[in-house]
Parts: sequence; C-alpha cells; structure tokens
Amino acid sequence: MSIEAHSLYKKFGAYTALDGVDLNVPQGKLVAVLGPSGSGKTTLLRIIAGLEFADPGSGRVLFHGDDVTDLPAGKRRVGFVFQHYALFRHMSVFENVAFGLRVRRRRDRPSREAIAERAHRLLELVQLDGLAGRFPSQLSGGERQRVALARALAVEPKVLLLDEPFGALDARVRKDLRRWLRRFHDEIQLTTIFVTHDQEEALEIADEVVIMNKAHVEQVGTPQQVYDRPASPFVYQFLGNVNVLRAPALAGARRRGGPAEDPNTEGQIYVRPHDIEVSPHDAGGSGLSAIVRHIHAAGPHARLLLEQVQTREQVEVEISRSELADLDLGVNDLVRLRLRQSHSFDEDYAI
Repeated sequence: MSIEAHSLYKKFGAYTALDGVDLNVPQGKLVAVLGPSGSGKTTLLRIIAGLEFADPGSGRVLFHGDDVTDLPAGKRRVGFVFQHYALFRHMSVFENVAFGLRVRRRRDRPSREAIAERAHRLLELVQLDGLAGRFPSQLSGGERQRVALARALAVEPKVLLLDEPFGALDARVRKDLRRWLRRFHDEIQLTTIFVTHDQEEALEIADEVVIMNKAHVEQVGTPQQVYDRPASPFVYQFLGNVNVLRAPALAGARRRGGPAEDPNTEGQIYVRPHDIEVSPHDAGGSGLSAIVRHIHAAGPHARLLLEQVQTREQVEVEISRSELADLDLGVNDLVRLRLRQSHSFDEDYAI
C-alpha cells in the first residue's frame, strides 16, 4: 500500500510543527523520516496514522490512492509503535501481543491456536520468548519496546509506522533488532515509515530517507544519495561528521577543471573526516599545513584533531590504524592535508 501526503500544515498554538510538507512512500518500501528533535517528523507520522489531523483546510493523506484524510486511526489499518511503549499494564507480555487479534470481529478472528502460535513466534523474533508470562512492570524499557513492536506486527497491518522504536534499547540489541526489521520487511514487503533521529540507523535500514528540519522536508533520496550529494548545508552537517572550512583557507587550490582559486573567495567548504588525506609535511608540497593536536586511536579507525597553520581552524580527520602506524605521528607534528572530496554548494574544490 502506497502512502501520500500533500501540503500538510500543523500548528500547536504559535508553534508550527509542519509547514506544507509533502511525502510519497511507494508500496512495499521502508522509508526513514530523519531529523533533529522538533523538526516535525513525529507529527507527520501521527497525521498519517490518524492520531492527529492537519490544520483545517490543509492537506490530504492518501493510502494507495484512497483519501483517508478524515478517517480516524481505527479505520486506517495501520500498525503503530510508539516511542513510549503504550502497553497494557494489567496484561501479560503474551496477552499484549495477542490483544489486537483477540478483539477482532468473530468472522475475522483467527483461532485460539493460531493466535497463540503467532504471538509466540513474534516474541521469539524480538528475543522475548521466555518472558511471555511477565507483566510490563517486570520488564526493562528495551524489553517493553520489543513487546510493542511485536504487538503492532501481530495484526498484520497494511502499513507499519514506527516512532523511534529502538530508542530505549542498548546498542547491541538495537543493532540486532534493526537488522531483523530489515529482513522482516524484505520478507513481507510491508510499507513502513520509520521515524528516527539516529543517522546510522536510517542510512543502514531504509530504502529511502526523508530528512526534515524546522517543519520542512530538506531532502528525499536513497541513503547513498543523501549522504554523497546532500542538498543543503544542514543535510551535510546532520548526516555524520563534517569539517566546515572557510574558503580563503584554500587559496591556491584548484577548482576541478577550473582556474586557480581566488584568495579572496568567500564562503565555506564542507569535507568529511574520511575524505582527507594526511601525509608528512613537505615545505614545497601542495595542500594545507596543519599541526596534530590530538590522536584518538581506540577503535577500528584513528581520529586526528588538527589545527590549520594559516587559519587556526580545527580539522577532524579519520584514517585507518595502519595509516597512522605508517605515518608514525605524534602530537605537535606538522603534516600536509589534501581533500579527496569536498563541496561548497556553489563549486567543488580539490587540493
């Protein structure tokens, strides 16, 4: 089932949550809505679910071409996983998962055996099969969120909406569950919208990413498109670490296929830490002169904090552990930096 939203506006008093937002989710796709707190992503999700409504006279929501703008949540057949669990405290884990199936009309209700089988299978998938008899108060926050996910999936919804479902989980379980969600989605091809502020999470599991900022959509594209070709400075800085350098610091640099850069050029240059090459300093060489100020070598990559000699701007660089060993760097060493790839939103630069 495809999902479309057109020209959605939503205000809460003087606060604008959505300002003319459009969204198009193709059938069977997993789309991540990504943005900082207050960007409007949860409000958008709740309007799609029918838990909130856009301002009167604004916008439409379509499910596979059918207008559901005025339908309440109960008639849209969506599965919704809330950020804060919303479990029934007086019911066991098993009863919470089975609830949506048991309250169906008699003619649509599966048999007792089929309900039990589906509930237990989902609890196994979310790694809670041994806790079926416990109550929500006896679970950790992460375990409660996994129960909520299983409950949403139990009713076999046509659309699955997830509002930061893994936010309460520890890093290991969070990674395992999001990989499971991706495999589960590939198996059943359920149209899914996944709201998150975690860039790594969105880029890892989504078919398409919608990036929001200040009640607007900044960019829509595949994970590779939004990461490699960000449409705005906000997107560039939001998706992972980035160095923002003043263009005059790159005087003498050569535009790709163009003339030498004017030393008086204004503006900013954006470059990611892993796109910077570090080499021993050569007085006659090209590139930026920089001083090593800090080396962090724990983990799979080494992170260097450097200071440009000319401007005193700090530059973060990420290199492999083997490169660090070959360079034999120490704090206060002088090095040369070359930018493998950078962007100015007006021109591309290389040193």
